[in-house]
Amino acid sequence: MIRIAIFASGAGTNAEKIMQHFKVHPVVQVALVVTNNAGAGIIKIARDNGVPTLVIEKNIFLSKDSYLNFLADRQIEWIILAGFLWKIPSAIINAYPGKIINIHPALLPKYGGQGMYGHHVHSAVIKNRERESGISIHLVDEIYDHGKIIMQAKCSVNANDDISALAKKIQALEHQYYPTIIEKTIIKAKAALN
Repeated sequence: MIRIAIFASGAGTNAEKIMQHFKVHPVVQVALVVTNNAGAGIIKIARDNGVPTLVIEKNIFLSKDSYLNFLADRQIEWIILAGFLWKIPSAIINAYPGKIINIHPALLPKYGGQGMYGHHVHSAVIKNRERESGISIHLVDEIYDHGKIIMQAKCSVNANDDISALAKKIQALEHQYYPTIIEKTIIKAKAALN
């Protein structure tokens, strides 16, 4: 089995969809949930799905070892970011080259970078009167929202859309595409090694 860890900071709706997708998967297993928020909804979701959790501390996460031994002991091969709000440190990026996937709630390269998450992104999209938005699923490198884009999906932004309405459209795209794109990316990488 290819063991993945989901990193999440909040309610965990994307993480829950990922767990459901891989619950009885023949190749991929969600083996760990990592969160930086002891009160995050993702903790209960993980518990309900029988997935162990780790609550991390910022000073350790940003240090040189960055929980790498913990991840290695659990044989984690891929890291999936699902609403994780901290920048991934170089030590983890170097330990998992091309094996960290993120989803961003806009069409990169627009509306990416530090501070561009959740409602901040949707607010900027609406303020700039964009006619479309969407999601970008990409590999993670050392620059915020910069790594190679794996896929994008679009939705329209109507003149009467507020932040909440746009957020619902984006979340629908996330739930529709993220689990299957994770699966395809991991399976493709595995096939390339064989």
